Amino acid sequence: MPTTRTRFTDRTDAGHRLAARLAHLRGPGTVVVALPRGGVPVAAEVAAALGAPLDICVIRKLGVPYQPELGMGAIGEDGVRVLNEQVLRPARVTPGQLAAVEARERAELERRARRYRGDRPPVDLRGRTVVVVDDGVATGSTARAACLIVRARGARRVVLAVPVAPEDWTQRLGDVADELVCVGTPSPFFAIGEFYADFAQTGDAEVLRHLGEAAGRSAPGAGPAAGPPAAGPPAADRELTLPAAGVRLTGRLTVPDGARGLVVFAHGSGSGRRSPRNRRVAEELNRAGLATFLFDLLTEDEEPDRRKVFDVALLGARLTDVARALPSDPALGPSAGPPLPLGLFGASTGAAAALWTAARLGDGVASVVSRGGRPDLAGAPVLAAVTAPTLLIVGGRDHEVIELNRRAREHLRCESEIAVVPHAGHLFEEPGTLDRVAELARDWFVEHSGAGP
Repeated sequence: MPTTRTRFTDRTDAGHRLAARLAHLRGPGTVVVALPRGGVPVAAEVAAALGAPLDICVIRKLGVPYQPELGMGAIGEDGVRVLNEQVLRPARVTPGQLAAVEARERAELERRARRYRGDRPPVDLRGRTVVVVDDGVATGSTARAACLIVRARGARRVVLAVPVAPEDWTQRLGDVADELVCVGTPSPFFAIGEFYADFAQTGDAEVLRHLGEAAGRSAPGAGPAAGPPAAGPPAADRELTLPAAGVRLTGRLTVPDGARGLVVFAHGSGSGRRSPRNRRVAEELNRAGLATFLFDLLTEDEEPDRRKVFDVALLGARLTDVARALPSDPALGPSAGPPLPLGLFGASTGAAAALWTAARLGDGVASVVSRGGRPDLAGAPVLAAVTAPTLLIVGGRDHEVIELNRRAREHLRCESEIAVVPHAGHLFEEPGTLDRVAELARDWFVEHSGAGP
């Protein structure tokens, strides 16, 4: 059960754990329906595990006018409208205020439905078991509306599945679903986000990516989903555990067929190998023919220790050991051949660790990319010793980190650039900004891989 100490890493982790509770639903008669936007990454993992089609059910919460985060109801496709009288009455919302909120949210609902569906028709739900998935339940208004919608579309059986919910959620929602599945129902319960280490907003680009990938998997004879051309099935895609500075660290190694280089990800504070942001970048690198290794620099027991999160020497030593050990993996080519050019991708404090490793390994590192990183934490002597071409990517709205990156760059003696992504904050949650990060990283690593485009 998730608590403040054993939270979900992110929505992907939550999806993995939720899928394990739904294995009994695997079969050709099952469809997974997600509530955008936060429910989509969770549902994508569930759909993949069940081998089921993935669709969406666009819902908009109706927030109290003077307290928008408090839901007084929800609206959905097909004209579904659900009101929560337990909120409406004490909030004293007038009919005019309710109508104004509903009109605004109805316009946004229609925009999102067009954006997410495009020309793709909804999955036929008639006579099927429909698993409605969100990233959690709070008041239950949106989940209730979603269950009503899929029922109206002909679902034979409705299963509501979420990673986390209040203890009384079955009493609230048992009348609209045939089965309710939840990983944990902690108490006290104040907000869904408190049970996630990473609860960053899910952007439209991520929603479209998951839907496109699912459509590509489920359509008979379909090719890759819309977007950049896929590089084909990976030659290797597996969990790998390596010794590093006295501990053993686990990561995910993905090697495209004919890989031209290897990029090791150094995650920062509050992040990890399942981070949806770093996974998005890694997928772009894989499509460009670059192998990736995403791993955690700290063990689960160490993660709560903030001193270790910012111990750049410790993180750098572990990254260095991993970078030295990886080339011997059989998936990365014949042992007699030259090792693949090594790139390092660092986020937050992981950027300092990447530069620490680049300084230690010298010519053994071909290139470095930092995303929203703290290269300054590596220290001036380390920065001056880096020889690998280094790209520092920062968000245009992340003013403090921009300045820290500029100061750090003054100490670099290698080829270096700062790339500012307009309108992006520290976490690159704004639509399209993370896609730009992935493109910048891809181009930098490919350019400095020595293999050419």
